[in-house]
Amino acid sequence: MEKRDCHPATSEYRHPFFHEVKMTHAQKIRGIILGSIFFPLRLTLAATLFLIMWPVSRLRLAGLSEEERARPVKGWRRWFFHPIILYLSRAIFLCLGFPWVKVKGRRADLKEAPVLVVAPHSTFLDMLVLLPTQLATVVSRSENTSLPVIGALLEFNQSVIVSRNDPESRKKAVAELTERLTSDGYWPQMLIFPEGTTTNGRALVKFKPGAFLVGVPIQPVLLRYPNKLDTVRWTHKGTTWYEALWHTTSQFYTNMTIEFLPVYKPSEEEKSDPNLYADNVQKLMAKALGVPATQYLMDYGVPVSKLGGLALPLDSPARDTLSLLHKHGLGAQKVEAALERMIDRCKSGAEGSKVSTEELSSILGLTDKRTAVNIWRFYSKDKSVNLRWIYFSVSALSGFVSFKSLLHEAFTLFDREGRGSLSAEELSDLMGALLGHTQHHTAEFYTQASHGGQLTEEYLLQTLTTHPTYQRAVSEYLQPVEAGSLPTNGKAVNNNGKMHNSNGSVDYNKKFE
Repeated sequence: MEKRDCHPATSEYRHPFFHEVKMTHAQKIRGIILGSIFFPLRLTLAATLFLIMWPVSRLRLAGLSEEERARPVKGWRRWFFHPIILYLSRAIFLCLGFPWVKVKGRRADLKEAPVLVVAPHSTFLDMLVLLPTQLATVVSRSENTSLPVIGALLEFNQSVIVSRNDPESRKKAVAELTERLTSDGYWPQMLIFPEGTTTNGRALVKFKPGAFLVGVPIQPVLLRYPNKLDTVRWTHKGTTWYEALWHTTSQFYTNMTIEFLPVYKPSEEEKSDPNLYADNVQKLMAKALGVPATQYLMDYGVPVSKLGGLALPLDSPARDTLSLLHKHGLGAQKVEAALERMIDRCKSGAEGSKVSTEELSSILGLTDKRTAVNIWRFYSKDKSVNLRWIYFSVSALSGFVSFKSLLHEAFTLFDREGRGSLSAEELSDLMGALLGHTQHHTAEFYTQASHGGQLTEEYLLQTLTTHPTYQRAVSEYLQPVEAGSLPTNGKAVNNNGKMHNSNGSVDYNKKFE
């Protein structure tokens, strides 16, 4: 296979959370022929080895008390079971089409770097990095512990388990991580994917601070898949995990390179600021990979870009909604009329703003219910959707009213007690409605926008239109877009949500007043 390194970002990929395997007709035909042979053969062999690993993994901690399980495994349980799982793991990846792995640099020992920081995280196949690191301890989601074999392997690994939706679980995981990283060699070396999600590898997304909280030295580890066909990646949108598995096992072999960079020792400033430490390591690794270091991240399952305390969705639900409405024959007048029906419904009370897909279809004046279902999915995972979110986010982009007027309408609606000022929670709700995505961390924004503990409409407007950071949310994300510049007419959206013509110019009208 022809070797090829990481690709730069292109308009072909909207953001790092999207990937598709691009193949010629000849490659597709070859993939079908080889896949029909290799896929079942390789999966059968790998599954057989997994089944052998299952009881072996359980035996390592069998008979130990909870207190003993809370300490690192030593003695015969380690020297006997550890090599068995290590060699079985290597055999599984060999079966899946990874006959060799190129390793560059030197892995630091435990005293030099208690934690290995690995990026980019692109696929479940990245677990191959555990082999040259001697099965370093990992951090994993609690959901994985219930998976057959995987749960047993996590127990064998004595992994740190965390539930992302449980604050207490996150606190416990941080405490456990801190204990292990400061144990002065008592616990084995840890391995962490700081991106916390899989991407297409064309950029590094924002590093989570977990690996950097303690302020100990870390060793950056780079992963590359220098292959002609980029088959291994599994992202939020595009190629699914089973498609990635099919395409990868359909190749004769797949190349992987693991590079250990020099140990990074934090400065005193970085030790006291884990976010600064994480950002600096991200930039260093991005430079070594030749890709951008971005502020993108997954926020409760949604790809966003961080802007101060705001999370801007990379796939704008309002833009997608307008695109669908125009695609199904709703012109400007019909869209404006639908928005008026929405705000009338919203003003009837908080409960009245929650609607089902049937009600949404009626309000929008749609004859095709499937369109309403698709719009509902842009905004909600529940049985109902909040009309406020659709109204304010779509109105901001439709251009029927100025941003100042729209903000006044939103402020009035979310100022539940009519005090003339918003609480921190009400600000989160208002910005969530304007951006079409729940805002979980607006404390910094609230502090910047409020004066004397009061957040008035005037202060909020001033912050959103003049603050060097937050004015970008309006100038780059909430600008009106003409109907003719929607993606359905062949124009592209950049990562900030701006609409661009083929010549690169931005196609919107500025309407602050």
